[in-house]
This record gives sequence, C-alpha cells and structure tokens, in this order.
Amino acid sequence: MAELTMARFHEVIVVLYAVSLVFYFIDYLNNNKLAHRSAFGILSVVYLMQTGILIARVIDTQRFPVLSLYEGIYFYAWLLISLSMILQVFSKVGFAVFFLNVIGFIFMTIHTFTPVQFDKSPVGESLISELLFIHITFAILSYAAFAMSFVFAILYLLVYKVLKKKKWTKQFGRLPSLQQSLSGMKASIYTGIPVLFISLVLGIQWATVALDEWAISDMKIIGSFLVIILYSLVLFLQRRGRLTANDFAWANVFAFLFVIINFFLGSRLSQFHFWI
Repeated sequence: MAELTMARFHEVIVVLYAVSLVFYFIDYLNNNKLAHRSAFGILSVVYLMQTGILIARVIDTQRFPVLSLYEGIYFYAWLLISLSMILQVFSKVGFAVFFLNVIGFIFMTIHTFTPVQFDKSPVGESLISELLFIHITFAILSYAAFAMSFVFAILYLLVYKVLKKKKWTKQFGRLPSLQQSLSGMKASIYTGIPVLFISLVLGIQWATVALDEWAISDMKIIGSFLVIILYSLVLFLQRRGRLTANDFAWANVFAFLFVIINFFLGSRLSQFHFWI
C-alpha cells in the first residue's frame, strides 16, 4: 500500500511539473505575469513535494540517497529544480530557468516511471499503463490547442475579409475582433507546443520501458517533432515581423492541416501507435 501511495505521489509531481512548464513557456514567449506567477507557484509546490520525499528517504535509510542509479536520478532532478528556484528568486534569466526545468522534468519522469523499483510487480504494470494514458491525454490536449489556433485563424481571415470589403452587418456582431483572433491564435500555440513536447517525452519513456523494440525514427514520432518545429517556426517568424497577421493566420491553417495528416497518416505508418 505504501509503495502504491508513493507511486501516486510521484505521478502527481510529474503532472504538476508538466503544468508549470506550460505556464513558463507561455510567460517567456508572451511576458505574461499571471502565467509567470502560476508557473512559479506550481513549481514551488513541486519543489516542496520533492524535498519532502528526499527528506523522508534520508530518514528511512539513514543515509543520503545517491548510492544507486535510481536514487541518483531523483537527486539530480531535485538538484535541477533547486537551481531553477534559486535563479528564479535571485536572477532574471528566464530562459535558463525554463530549460533547467525541462531537463528536470525529463529526469523526474524517468525516475517516476522507470521499471527498476517496481520490476515485475502490479504497481509497475499500473505505472506503465498510466504513463501511456498520460502521454495520450497530453497529446490530445495539444491537438485541441492547435485546433483552437486553427479556429481563431479562420475567424481572423473571415473578419479581415468582411472588413476589407466593408460588408460588416449585425450578423457578424458576435465575431471576435482581429486583435482577439490574433491573441487567440498565439495563446493556443503557446499552449500546444509545450504540451505536445511533454507528451513526446512521456511517450518515449513509455516506449523505453514497455516495448521490446521501437525506433526514434518511427513516423509518428518524427511527425510529432515536425509539428513542434513547424509551429515554433511560424511563431518565430511572426514575432520577428516576417509574417503579417494575415499570413500568420494562413500559416496556422496550413500547420493544422499538417497536424491532421500526422494524426491519421502518421499513426497508420507507425510501428507501434495502434490505438488509432
């Protein structure tokens, strides 16, 4: 029972860690103070939970828990989040904090879902199953975010066309403004990119512990990385002023079409994505 409770505790940490990364990504790309406070607050909770586990482990074993690879991975993840908290409080190097937490999240995920501590046990099998569930859930959430960017892009193009032709009537009164549509596109991409990245990290970890044979060159994995690169490029070009708002909307439309292609065709060509 204690083993299962600790496993659930670690799962909560991973989920909270992932949510904090999403808020950090939104903050550092959009300078959003609310997102920044939310990210730091959630990360503080994660840090307190990790520190509590570490202290409990020291008390239980009467030694510092770094004598095995499994223990070392946890301590490394704790050390990274400690450094990020220090940088957050005493410095303003935002991207350093973000990337430290990305690395810390990866190692915390490896620690939580590694089969070493629960090898050939019901808890281990449960964790592997739940890892797959979390991976799929985050992937679907990212697709939903990209769908929102697509919807806002269509609305932007519609409002732009109506205003350009000066045919605005009462029937268009409930449409969002151009600025609202543009903000919706950006917010959706800010959310979708880190959520899909987290899903990929979790999916690779699941494949490592659950499958005898798999390849990073799998079509679904490559396609998902291309989705991240594509949306990141669109966002980069827009922020650099290389894309007008109208072009940015069209880029969102075509990027979402690639998401759909990857969702269906990538899954068909994948060696182990059978759930579709």
